Amino acid sequence: MSGGSNLIPREVFNETILQFLDPVRQYLEDPAVSEVMINGPDIVYIERKGQLERVPAKFASREALAAALRNMAQFVGKHVDEQRPILEGRLPDGSRVEAVLPPAAPDGPHVSIRRFFKETLTVKRLIGFGALTQDCADCLEALVASKLNILVAGGTGSGKTSMLNALAAYIPGGERVVVIEDSRELQLQREHVVQLEARPPDVKGRGAVSIRDLFRATLRMRPDRIVVGEIRGGEALDLIQAMTSGHGGCLSTLHATYPRDTLTRLETMSMMSDVDMPLLAMRVQLASAVNLIVQVGRLQDGSRKVTHITEVLGFDMQTETYQIQDVFVRQYQGLGPKGEVLSRFVPSGIMPRCLAQVHEHGLDLPAAMYDAAKQGPVQGTHG
Repeated sequence: MSGGSNLIPREVFNETILQFLDPVRQYLEDPAVSEVMINGPDIVYIERKGQLERVPAKFASREALAAALRNMAQFVGKHVDEQRPILEGRLPDGSRVEAVLPPAAPDGPHVSIRRFFKETLTVKRLIGFGALTQDCADCLEALVASKLNILVAGGTGSGKTSMLNALAAYIPGGERVVVIEDSRELQLQREHVVQLEARPPDVKGRGAVSIRDLFRATLRMRPDRIVVGEIRGGEALDLIQAMTSGHGGCLSTLHATYPRDTLTRLETMSMMSDVDMPLLAMRVQLASAVNLIVQVGRLQDGSRKVTHITEVLGFDMQTETYQIQDVFVRQYQGLGPKGEVLSRFVPSGIMPRCLAQVHEHGLDLPAAMYDAAKQGPVQGTHG
């Protein structure tokens, strides 16, 4: 998106926008706040450490809030009015803004600002938060380095992007990585990375560059790895076809709550493509393209955790179902004294079929997985 007018320095623009957003500025500058939600001028909620809370902030009037949004629209080179009441954009610091103005939002404007954190959540920090264990991290490192195709799936605000960033850190140093995103959120801490960003059409409907356009261009840029920020539509089929035609080690995210839903959702999005393919052929291709699903979730206490690492084995023609098996599972043990969810993330006792590919790369899975396999599968594992 454009960085505002050429005549006005970015810092000045930044300060101007923050002045307009003054009632919520303290929350936009608080590193513990991950989202600011403005429901009209008088009602403001924030998400802090995974929990929603209402805060006393208010805007002077509906007009003051609308003026702030018009100012923001100017920064991202867009226009909002009664004919175009939806604003999507990013603040100078990279935070994502979604706003809906009257008449589409009669009690509005309604605004959601998803904070962009400059510091990347490393695997070490995710282990510190209890999102995953060292054994799980060692397993994921071997799977990523072995060029398996991995999808990170989860609901809204479950930590998919953080997890994708963490996984991308396991890509071996000598590889060329191409990253394709709707809006730039991934921060790969590596030297050889090509970042591409989709672009919506301008006011007159011109100049759009879609994820699919970028994906097709990427295939001709000699990528060792392709990382797609989020799959949302027809590009799903492009990605699946790339995965099955020798582009190993693709990483991406999508919205889904359970591993099995992830595959049916991917199937639905593949159907949005303009390629006419028989459903059965598409399902078989999808099941052979995706090797693993890393499922993340936001638990009842607001904490974000990895809930499953699931291997995709194929598509069963007889039962018309995807064959999957859990490699790691989260076992729940009730609530602690402060209402926190007590759980353990453990190997399921099933060794993944992709172990041969891991061995081919001269790598191995953690000893804890072999130990669990001797004990036999954990209850509640997807067979």
